[in-house]
Amino acid sequence: MFKQEALISEMANLRKFALRLTRNASDAEDLVQTTLLRALEKKDYFQDGTNLFSWTSKIMFNLFASQYRHKKKFDTQYDPAPYIEQASIGPSQEIATDLSKVRECMKQLSREHREMLIMVCIRGMRYEEVSEALQIPVGTVRSRLSRARRQLQDLLDPPAKARIIPPETDPAYGYTAA
Repeated sequence: MFKQEALISEMANLRKFALRLTRNASDAEDLVQTTLLRALEKKDYFQDGTNLFSWTSKIMFNLFASQYRHKKKFDTQYDPAPYIEQASIGPSQEIATDLSKVRECMKQLSREHREMLIMVCIRGMRYEEVSEALQIPVGTVRSRLSRARRQLQDLLDPPAKARIIPPETDPAYGYTAA
């Protein structure tokens, strides 16, 4: 039988092993928890003088293999995710409308701002490439791009104008519409 302190000292190695098996941090943590629980439940089967990590890692591997077989057998058989991912959906009218709205707003921008947005956002050029192409400092590219994005955003979503409610129709003043 082992002491719980020895099991606690093996947790770091078990986490590394679980992460290698699952390749996912949250799944690895779940696997470590399940392994520790199983090790505590079966501590009477541990032989003194043997390697605790080897024993617990064998438990972990067996749990992982069982979970994998279970997922392979049941989860993928009825899982609709692959079918949903393969389904194709044609472009909606909203996308075409949004694109035309962006085009119109882009026309309202200054030439410099429009050029920045096209080079960085559409063509995917790096700031350094834009800087070399336009022969301007990288800081200027960043500031123009920031201003261009802000201006385009303002054109696409203008700030809501404050509504002025005449006092005679505002319920807060105790008036009601006749």
